[in-house]
Amino acid sequence: MAEIQNRYDFLYVFDVENGNPNGDPDAANLPRIDPETLQGLVSDVAIKRRIRNYVQIARGNQPPYAIFVEHATNLNTKIQLAHEATANGNSGLKESSKHRVHEARDWMCQTFFDVRTFGAVMSTGANAGQVRGPVQISFARSVDPIMTMDITVTRVAVADPVKDIQTAQGLAQWEQEQDEDKLRTMGRKAVVPYGLYVGKGFVSPHFAARSRGGTGFSEEDLTLLWEAFLNMFEQDRSASKGVMTTRRLFIFKHVGTDSNPDQRARQAMLGCAPAQSLLELGNVVTIQRQDGVEYPRRFADYEIRVDASRVPAGVELMVLGG
Repeated sequence: MAEIQNRYDFLYVFDVENGNPNGDPDAANLPRIDPETLQGLVSDVAIKRRIRNYVQIARGNQPPYAIFVEHATNLNTKIQLAHEATANGNSGLKESSKHRVHEARDWMCQTFFDVRTFGAVMSTGANAGQVRGPVQISFARSVDPIMTMDITVTRVAVADPVKDIQTAQGLAQWEQEQDEDKLRTMGRKAVVPYGLYVGKGFVSPHFAARSRGGTGFSEEDLTLLWEAFLNMFEQDRSASKGVMTTRRLFIFKHVGTDSNPDQRARQAMLGCAPAQSLLELGNVVTIQRQDGVEYPRRFADYEIRVDASRVPAGVELMVLGG
């Protein structure tokens, strides 16, 4: 697979309706917010989890698109597997030797999509080194402040343990002896009525190049990444998350301007414009509420405009979604 040769910067726009897009464990799992601006936040970790989940489903969790960071697994198991898979011809070397670490690291990059994409620290058990991924993602932030609603719900059954009763027959008898009100319980659900979020991402070919110790992130991997961004919420439905949808993906590809092919390729790798000139809202992409909308409750309450004339020379814009 051909390694990527161009730098990319991108904006991803998504929304949530009546759900919790990213609970904050430091705040009783309420939706994350910036306490000063009250804008909603979604962590890069939450976005990468959804990308991993999509790739795992779409590619069957098989090499070269297997997933390293899975739910409820020990990462050291896969790192050890890398050493066992590359042990042939290296049986006289210790696992901690530089050559063995390098071989195991390459095997991890070739086997796992998320290692090639996001990088990984793989020195927690049998040492497979660490690698910085060419794809980096920022926290997403809502365009406007969000209102968090903490809703009380009723469950018409209980799940409390009953002391000294260990059999189904005994529990059934206990149920018959209770008042109906004692067999209900109250709960809470925190939701955002509506929020439109924008996140930023970056793709560096420098960290993909194997010749520079990169991961080997390829053009095929990049195509799968865009596919995952567009479809990650479609495979991640739950009542707690409400309705989440990717609305737009704005991809800025650096291609260069020089007439000399070698110099143009160098420009494409290094970039032809700083990221902020492309990704800051109000430069190329503008998002604002429609006139007369005070409290947005749907995507149509916003207007997204693209000013293609402000895309710098040597940069191509591609818009996906919608």
